[in-house]
Amino acid sequence: MADLDQLTQALARNLKRWRGERGFTLDVLAARAGVSRGMIIQIEQARTNPSVGTTVKLADALGVSITTLLDHEQGSPVQLVPGNQAVCLWSTEAGSSGILHIGAEARGPLELWSWRLMPGEGTTSDPHPEGTVELLHVTAGELTLIVDGTAYAVPAGDSASFEAHHPHTYRNDGPGPAEITMTVSVPPPR
Repeated sequence: MADLDQLTQALARNLKRWRGERGFTLDVLAARAGVSRGMIIQIEQARTNPSVGTTVKLADALGVSITTLLDHEQGSPVQLVPGNQAVCLWSTEAGSSGILHIGAEARGPLELWSWRLMPGEGTTSDPHPEGTVELLHVTAGELTLIVDGTAYAVPAGDSASFEAHHPHTYRNDGPGPAEITMTVSVPPPR
């Protein structure tokens, strides 16, 4: 269970993220939510704990769930999904299937990539615009994903999503090639 300070920090981070994702100015969000601009500033700076009613109004105005606004579990901008937690949405007796590995709430231009990293190699990416989300699925080997200075091991069969406005690096520390399928969702230009 989160304490009040964790929820305050999570709400501040998530409100700012989703306001940016939607391209809403403080004034636009205030008008859509029926919440004062000053209150939104205080919430984004983690200087106040709004009422449940205010939080619901903000979530509704942003088009996200209150759970999304208060999500504090990760404590980081990265979500890891073990392969055994992927969801098979359909299958046939002959063996065809559709598996959802990972998802994210995002909009804007969308890119699909296939990467191959040889042992000992890696690449670093500059931070992308606020609101950019990357989803990746490791199909072979093991990827070391470093986001904002924290390393995450993502073995074959597992997936990850992360907020790509943080500095990030993809590295193969394993003995064989690492193969990754990745999507990048960039928010539309303002």
